[in-house]
Amino acid sequence: MKAAGGELGRGKRDRDASLNRSGGGAEGPAVSSYETPEKRVREPGGLGATPEEIQDWDVEKVSDFLLEQGFGEFEKTFRENNITGSKLLCLTDTHLEKLGVTFVGKRIGLLHCIRQLNPIETMKVINDPIHGHIALHPLLIKIMDTPQFQRLRDIKQLGGAYYVFPGASHNRFEHSIGVAYLAGCLVRSLQEKQPELGIDHRDILCVQIAGLCHDLGHGPFSHLFDRKFIPQARPGLNWKHEDASVQMFDHLITSNGLKTSLEENGLILPEDITFIKKQIAGTIPKSGTQSPSSRSQSTWPDDGRPKEKSFLYEIIANERNGIDVDKWDYFARDCHHLGLQNNFDHKRFLQFARVVQLEDGLTTIGTRGKEVKNLYDLFHTRNCLHRKAYQHKVVKVIETMIAEAFQKADQHIVIKETKGKKFTISRAIDDMEAYTKLTDCIFYQILHSSSQELAEARKILENIIRRKLYKCVGQTHVKPENQLPPNKRTNLSAELAEAVPSPPPDVTLNAEDFVVDVIQMDYGMKDQNPINEVYFYSKLDPKTPRKIKSGGDKIGVSHFLPKNFAQQLIRAYCKKTDEQSLKAAEQYFTKWCRNKNFPDPVTIDAVTSELTAQSEQEEKDSQDSVGTERTTGFKAKTQLFKD
Repeated sequence: MKAAGGELGRGKRDRDASLNRSGGGAEGPAVSSYETPEKRVREPGGLGATPEEIQDWDVEKVSDFLLEQGFGEFEKTFRENNITGSKLLCLTDTHLEKLGVTFVGKRIGLLHCIRQLNPIETMKVINDPIHGHIALHPLLIKIMDTPQFQRLRDIKQLGGAYYVFPGASHNRFEHSIGVAYLAGCLVRSLQEKQPELGIDHRDILCVQIAGLCHDLGHGPFSHLFDRKFIPQARPGLNWKHEDASVQMFDHLITSNGLKTSLEENGLILPEDITFIKKQIAGTIPKSGTQSPSSRSQSTWPDDGRPKEKSFLYEIIANERNGIDVDKWDYFARDCHHLGLQNNFDHKRFLQFARVVQLEDGLTTIGTRGKEVKNLYDLFHTRNCLHRKAYQHKVVKVIETMIAEAFQKADQHIVIKETKGKKFTISRAIDDMEAYTKLTDCIFYQILHSSSQELAEARKILENIIRRKLYKCVGQTHVKPENQLPPNKRTNLSAELAEAVPSPPPDVTLNAEDFVVDVIQMDYGMKDQNPINEVYFYSKLDPKTPRKIKSGGDKIGVSHFLPKNFAQQLIRAYCKKTDEQSLKAAEQYFTKWCRNKNFPDPVTIDAVTSELTAQSEQEEKDSQDSVGTERTTGFKAKTQLFKD
């Protein structure tokens, strides 16, 4: 309290002196404004300076700092490596070790002195409706303040769902910020619990940048663009928004001159840029061929981080089992805006997350065995979001209509890059400067145009606004053995038009009158149970990773699971909306399903009833499982890690 009082007293004296110097005071002229005294950092050996001034230190000033702090033996090394003030503030333990500060005690002491130069980082605080007040590193703010990132403000997170769910107005912009925040939470939690992992400032910053930039490559209306429009406009092109995100990240860094900012914040180029891009791409590096010098060890690709830190590649996009911070944010955010319940608790997962080493030397993020129920809630939430919102029958038909409008407008919309080169909607993905200008705004550009060339596209969008939508005439569930592979999903409308009922209806329908939508519903890993790819540890043996035992005489913890983890639905829509045409379309669809050996379709009213009944049954199963877990929980726990 004495120190605080001293500071307050000194502050008062500073204010009085300031007033006297400016001619103010009790009898002087009134002071129009008041400036708080500039904050000074603790003087390092007599070199008083603000953090801004330290940024401008040259090598000589840094040498003086080392001498006066008692680290003169490293002066020569710092000179040879041209360590200036901006670089000094960003030095980490890894950097000091590379500079020759091999003794741990010396590194800790020097880092402490460096931190005193800039004790409080200029963090930007953002009030997020999902995560509350979150603080972001200044480098993340620099990335956010670019045209390439600000573009995400105009791309709906859930595409056409906004036309069905009025609350689903959120965009890729806020989701990306949330992912960056959660990535920082997870990696810092691991750093705190397991210091032996060697997680440093660079790792944290790289993971957060990857989280922030992982969706830069999304096009208008998000997945509508890469899953519907591009396959129709450019058939045969294997294009993914993740690839575009990597290209857009490169464009963002180069066009805004951010390489210097990356280096000033302690990143090492090009190593860390490679690491960030690998995370954005969503692929976990695999051990390659065996090294010629040692057949017992396999080579590790040079992707920015060593094999011991392979767990870092699982944080943003987890290829191994799908448990990543991207899902954590969009589950919470989408449920909030859709008005649905999110059953997964990511804060609980953070408490039990731990890095474990596998037999091949790779590391992965595991969790306590008792947390398996929380993980099933994660994948159940994903399934519910798809069933109730993402694959909603009206959402899907609106997205189909938007994609059709874009298709008809494709050759008539011109997007120019700086040098004047012109691109169509579907070709803008070939140039990141042009692609930066392509957002959801293209919808209103078509809708409000007066061009005759855009008349057909404009009519489709007007029908969406006026709610004159294609009508769903039925849905069928396809058995696993009869499911349609991707290469057999073309020309389904033509097949449906050829399935003329007997006797023929009064109305004849053509292929142009139908839309057939094939929907895959799963738990994130096609027909596999994703929990089978999760590693668990026990309280008594946290270093040994195990997978859950299931089947045979072993008792696992997955008592109430679906028999199949993937389901294929096929819906048929009719563009003609008069009563006779809709009745005929139902008959066509029924005949087509029987020809394909599919179950007879149900009408859309029955579909709604079926989904409601399914939700009620799942809720009942969930309640029943609570009582069952009480009786079997102890036995399951004792068997979980049993060989």
